[in-house]
Amino acid sequence: MTLFTIPYGKQHLEGEISDSRLVGIFESGVGSYHPDGGESELVSKAFSHPVASPLLEELAATAGNTVIIASDHTRPVPSKIIFPELLRRLRTLNPTIDITILIATGFHRGTTVPELVDKFGAGIVAEEKIVVHDCRDDANLVSLGPLPSGCELKINRLAIEADLLLSEGFIEPHFFAGFSGGRKSVLPGIAGEQSVLGNHCAGFIGSPYARAGILENNPLHRDMVYAAEKAGLKFVVNVVINAGKKVIHAVAGHPLHAHQAGCDFLSNLCRVRIPETAIVITGNGGYPLDQNIYQAVKGMSAAETVCRPGGVIIMAASCVDGNGSESFFHQLVGAGNPVELLRRIEQVSQEKTLPDQWEAQILARILCRHRVIMVSEPAMRDTILSMHMEYADSLPEAIERAGQLTSPDAGIAVIPDGVAVIVEKQINETNYENSGLYQTGAGND
Repeated sequence: MTLFTIPYGKQHLEGEISDSRLVGIFESGVGSYHPDGGESELVSKAFSHPVASPLLEELAATAGNTVIIASDHTRPVPSKIIFPELLRRLRTLNPTIDITILIATGFHRGTTVPELVDKFGAGIVAEEKIVVHDCRDDANLVSLGPLPSGCELKINRLAIEADLLLSEGFIEPHFFAGFSGGRKSVLPGIAGEQSVLGNHCAGFIGSPYARAGILENNPLHRDMVYAAEKAGLKFVVNVVINAGKKVIHAVAGHPLHAHQAGCDFLSNLCRVRIPETAIVITGNGGYPLDQNIYQAVKGMSAAETVCRPGGVIIMAASCVDGNGSESFFHQLVGAGNPVELLRRIEQVSQEKTLPDQWEAQILARILCRHRVIMVSEPAMRDTILSMHMEYADSLPEAIERAGQLTSPDAGIAVIPDGVAVIVEKQINETNYENSGLYQTGAGND
């Protein structure tokens, strides 16, 4: 038997699989990467060696005010590491610069004060000016004309009126934007409701290029880059983190070029090739990324890539925050079946995109081809069942049920953290079924 663990909330779940059934345990090479410095040192080095940009101190020297776009409560960005250095450098040559931290909630709920303290620390929350973006507050949005896709681009007024616009963030594979970080802090981060909806329309989500690890020809990425340029984003600092949420790499500088450098670094570490498999077990990286079903769809999409048609995806997510979106929830619950829902969404025009339609679209796409068993808290049982999925109290129960749905000796692939990898289907040059592999991204290119 082979033991494995899946990040779950702020802990882990344990499971075991017989060696005859184990196809492999597939993890990002990020976990085995050893950085050449501590977290604060890596961030400081990135600031001192910006990519295709002057030093931040030079950019800030003559600015009357600056706005820093910061990630919200759904992203494990280590702001306690980034912000002390970021604020220090902004004030090095300009001690009186007016600084506003703008929380990029995108289409999420507003970040609470306790969540801000958890993110930045009590000192920064008490001493700095922090504004939480609201995509529906039209009075505080400015129109910048149409996006390449045709929908109107509206951005938070504070960002547009800033002398210097910056952003922090982290880079990970993103299930439809290719990668997180960089330009994404503007769209959807601080964009208006209709801009987010238009960018996340059914046609774009359905594109074969709207997948993890793909930027070229990705229609969402194209809109996002345009929005960042129109908003005047001048400088970013982005980090790559490991499963322990520790910084292992940092980039800073030009919004497009620094972000691309970070994506290249991560891509070389996190690509895994997996043979098509009957049962795929995955997680969503633990807290805060597995705090609701909405977020858990991201990890499911990694498993989707290699789960055999008619196979079973087992998703372990604590979902302490419930379904994550009432609109997302009701779209699933209101559908007779996933096929009906997917067909209906695919007919929705860009200008009529519904809130969180994209998450419903992706989950429906997954459910049209696979059974999904969610391992979560008992309080989530009825919600999960109502959304056309199955519920299990534990990994052993889920594995047993998956065997009943496929076959008792069906192969099982384990992707402990589905949001941390770029999954590619292994061409069957070799039969990997039941081979008991343990793979990380670092050795799979």
